[in-house]
Amino acid sequence: MSDENMPEEKMSESAKLAIAVIGAIAVGFVMVGLNNQQSTEQKESAAMVRNYFNLQTMATEACPKAIKEKTGEQVYFPSETNSDKENYITMKWVGENSQKGGFKNASCTIRSVMGGISELIIDDKAVIQRKTE
Repeated sequence: MSDENMPEEKMSESAKLAIAVIGAIAVGFVMVGLNNQQSTEQKESAAMVRNYFNLQTMATEACPKAIKEKTGEQVYFPSETNSDKENYITMKWVGENSQKGGFKNASCTIRSVMGGISELIIDDKAVIQRKTE
């Protein structure tokens, strides 16, 4: 008699285990779904952070290359950075080798609508100056 009940009990425990696994998966999906819902403010804030990061990345890659190309002097860290954190970023460098053919100061501006250097000024002379349209 106990042999006859054994398959029923195993089937019952297997069913319970299957229900528990399915329940855990369902709870996981619900939790992930609730965490992915962002408010409009959170989405706007995240977009602003991404835009500022992209502006900064573009400036730190393009500006030092352009300055080295025009002056022969390698620059690394800007001495000053100005930005509205949405539309533009301007980085300024102070030259170290102005006596040896380098530069005294350089300013590079990147505008998000232009997608590249919009203004590069070296020693008060505009080397690159693209107008916004």
